Amino acid sequence: MTASVFEKRTEETLRGLREAGTLKQLRHVTGPMGPVVRLEDAGEVIVLCANNYLGLANHPEVVEATRKGLGQYGAGTASVRFICGTFDAHRELEQKLADFSGTEAALSYVSCWNANEAAIATAVGPKDVVLSDELNHASIIDSCRLSRPLRRGVFKHRDLDDLREKLQAAAAEAELIWVITDGVFSMEGSVADLAATLELCREFNAMLVVDDSHGVGALGATGKGTAEHCGVWGEIDVITGTLGKALGGAAGGYVAASQRFIDLLVQRSRTSLFSNALPVPVACGATRAVELIQRDTTLIDRLRANTAAIRTGLTDLGFELQDSPSAILPIMIGDEAEAIRKSERLLELGVWVVAFGFPVVPRGEARLRLQVSAALTNEHIERVLAAFAKL
Repeated sequence: MTASVFEKRTEETLRGLREAGTLKQLRHVTGPMGPVVRLEDAGEVIVLCANNYLGLANHPEVVEATRKGLGQYGAGTASVRFICGTFDAHRELEQKLADFSGTEAALSYVSCWNANEAAIATAVGPKDVVLSDELNHASIIDSCRLSRPLRRGVFKHRDLDDLREKLQAAAAEAELIWVITDGVFSMEGSVADLAATLELCREFNAMLVVDDSHGVGALGATGKGTAEHCGVWGEIDVITGTLGKALGGAAGGYVAASQRFIDLLVQRSRTSLFSNALPVPVACGATRAVELIQRDTTLIDRLRANTAAIRTGLTDLGFELQDSPSAILPIMIGDEAEAIRKSERLLELGVWVVAFGFPVVPRGEARLRLQVSAALTNEHIERVLAAFAKL
């Protein structure tokens, strides 16, 4: 009886989505991720929907490092690290991530979702106050909910005046205040003003936590992320990030912070104590990805040039884009079904751009989100702009 109730309720939900034209479809990719992929139902298309900002997901050196890691270490630890130890590959990756982040230490996780949960839920105390940007990623929102502070609050998106007011209110009651923000906001492409935010945090003795998943590798003169872009690299208290976007594109996340903060996570973070270590081949591939970024600025320079070319081309075609240094270019549509129709039309024209609607973004704020890659050639960009001209 209970199962039939669930089946009926779920079918009603899915039928409503189908009738509204908002049912999400999973596309099947038949080869490696690159600037062009082959989709099972659409053939060859140019990719403008991946987080593959530097084109490292199928870079030969990253693939080879991953393959060698598999041959040397096997698939993984087959357990959590405090039980079965940690491999050299994990230690090497974490040292490189700490150096890259400008922190004393780092700890890897199987995803940045787990890293956010570890950093926030573990470190926040019962007498603390947590303040989170209203447009933070869902992983930050859920991690804040898992924490047990004295109080949780939300400040308006990138609104430093509102943040100051909330810091002043929290200062009277909190043992410690935590300010949490994305570096680059994934749905908007907007970038946090980390210099001004950090200054406020220092004024109120607050800890600043930055999830820079969409900034690392994609922002900053040398790709070190939003902190470098804002001139405060090495000054952020806690940085979380992903290995599943610019840093190789496979999976995994990390927390970079002081040695004491990382020591606490090793002892107390549930997503480390009760979850297997990052698969070793992934750690090896991510290590090589960081090395490639540090080698020179070729990839970040190319990403910046490609982003500027697509932004200028779309603007010339009449599309309205907000000003941002990030490689995320959202085009606001409003109606979700209309956004999905436009996405399907672009796919017919050979360009893969995903439409985002509720619950990923608020109702009535559906959008097409373009994500630029350094792997795109000038020919790819010309074809993209020709498709948008037809759209």
